[in-house]
Amino acid sequence: MLNEYELKRYDRQIIMRDFGEEGQEKLKNAKIVVAGSGGLGSPSSIYLAAAGVGTIRIIDRDKVELSNLNRQILHWDKDIGKNKVDSAAEKLHQLNKEIKIEAINENIDENNVSELIDGFDVIVDAMDNLETRYLLNKTAINNRIPFIHGAIYGLEGRAMTVIPGKSACLGCIYKGTVPKEKFPVLGVTPAVIGCIQATEAIKYIVGIGKLITDRLLVYDGLNMKFTEFFVKRDTNCEYCGNLPA
Repeated sequence: MLNEYELKRYDRQIIMRDFGEEGQEKLKNAKIVVAGSGGLGSPSSIYLAAAGVGTIRIIDRDKVELSNLNRQILHWDKDIGKNKVDSAAEKLHQLNKEIKIEAINENIDENNVSELIDGFDVIVDAMDNLETRYLLNKTAINNRIPFIHGAIYGLEGRAMTVIPGKSACLGCIYKGTVPKEKFPVLGVTPAVIGCIQATEAIKYIVGIGKLITDRLLVYDGLNMKFTEFFVKRDTNCEYCGNLPA
């Protein structure tokens, strides 16, 4: 049940068609993992918190650096040197005191990934390397947890939602590895993609709208246009090819 505070706080989304108090209660009971608290993790977790998602688990092992501040809006000058998850949790607690924020200061690897996502309803991919994205994609598929992918480069961004057993996954569109390197980014780009990821997570939890499944949504900020590419599930995909529907 929603209390009086929640009914007032979330009034504008509760009155949306097909949302209602039932949808808000679904968000209140939802548990979402945000893997990464940087450029993508900042806007996605901010809007998940603002929407009233009951539990948000943020996972990141990095510390705040000055060079993060052009895009990682959960972190400020005063936070330089702090653990990113602690900095993020502080701001999210201030944004919404009614929800639970779990700050996990760990690297995501083969040894802990299953434990880190166990019991959660959605995984938001806010990572900055393809290796960890593949690992999260694989674990999400094996555990039948929706996985919301986002990636950015300069003024370009991409987003796609993976529903295990029903839609194409990360392995169906990306092949091989990408060298780890310093890449350009303007802060508005992860803001756009992170908000799209939060939108997808909320839509999935509430059960409204059409998700970005079997489609890769590409944002071109330089020319201000969105393009979508249809993605067919690869029966030979090493992650989802043999997964029954």
